[in-house]
Amino acid sequence: MTTVAVVGGGVAGLVAARRLAMSGVDVTLFESSSRLGGTVAFHTVAGLVLDSGAESFAIRRGTVAELATELGLASEIVSPSPTPAWLYRSTGAVSLPETSFLGIPGVPLASDVVAVVGSGTALRAYLETLLPGLYGARSRTLGELVRKRMGSAMLEQLVAPVTLGVHSRHPDDLELDRIAPTLRGALRSEGSLARAVRSLRDSAPAGSAVQGIRGGVHRIVDELVADVTRLGVTVRLDSPVALGPVEGFDHTVIAAASPEGATDVHVVTLVVDQPELDAAPRDTGVLVAPGSGIHAKALTHSTAKWPWLAERAGGTHVLRLSFDAPVSVDTARLDAAILLGVDLPESAVLDSAVTRWSRPASVTPAEVDGVTFIGQAVSGTGLAAVIGFAESAARKLLALLEEPEPPHA
Repeated sequence: MTTVAVVGGGVAGLVAARRLAMSGVDVTLFESSSRLGGTVAFHTVAGLVLDSGAESFAIRRGTVAELATELGLASEIVSPSPTPAWLYRSTGAVSLPETSFLGIPGVPLASDVVAVVGSGTALRAYLETLLPGLYGARSRTLGELVRKRMGSAMLEQLVAPVTLGVHSRHPDDLELDRIAPTLRGALRSEGSLARAVRSLRDSAPAGSAVQGIRGGVHRIVDELVADVTRLGVTVRLDSPVALGPVEGFDHTVIAAASPEGATDVHVVTLVVDQPELDAAPRDTGVLVAPGSGIHAKALTHSTAKWPWLAERAGGTHVLRLSFDAPVSVDTARLDAAILLGVDLPESAVLDSAVTRWSRPASVTPAEVDGVTFIGQAVSGTGLAAVIGFAESAARKLLALLEEPEPPHA
């Protein structure tokens, strides 16, 4: 029987191990820590079981929903409240443009775009429709594309706050084909970045661009672990191994990443008792523009975003704030009060939790005989990208393993 070592027990490693084991491969999964799932985890705050890592996933291509369905979670997939997000700047909070993609406006002169960036920046972005259709189409990063097509001001005032809040990276650090695999093709077919955004929005399924799981996205890990156990995968926790071919196995799949170049993300979760938040003053949450004087990069009003969570919270409110550096709970509380525009005294905080995880630097791994690389460092950020890449890599590996050996001379 073919033997494969999977190094790294996060979602990517679990997905690959499951797919390989389903095809009869003898899989051993090595995880350096004492638990599986990586950054997809949970904690209990004020008696509520909450996601401590990802709490939603992109719906593009149906990648995560397909896996969740295979795992028996189809009926548990939920959509967030259909309300807009906000952007906080030094001058206050404004609603983000309705027709946009990663902050790129589909209608640059729309009133909700002008309200965020001003008429001059909006007009410069609108003039991109006069540029040659393929100008910028070879851009390597999202930032390079937006800067060439719509100008630096649009990039910094609207697109950067969105990617920094959602992906913890500036657009200049996000490879275009990883963060938006369909955008380049849409630009080439539409001849304009604004029209490309409108095309992608029109072709997307009705509803929100993200979904979640009732009870928390961490439930996907629970079901993946149950499945790999049922399929006979050998799991070795607290077992760090070198990031290379594992001796004694026919092939190695590496889902772990080197710590070099990784960026830390710090999340503070607050459960608060403040009736003024019942009105959801910032809808589902707020992204923060650089230079606004706020420490947080983004705030999610989780009980306004997820109806199932609001029901379980029983009138209290769950707030999640993300930061680039460690902060105190009190700093998070003060930031939340400013972003939400309500008073949040210390007595309003019923409980809190602080979590930290690392996002690996994007890499293009060298080809190594007998090794397949998966995981966030090569697939890009987000569950949809991580799961889709791991599934594809596992299927390619299965096809390779099934190829007959060439006859000996």
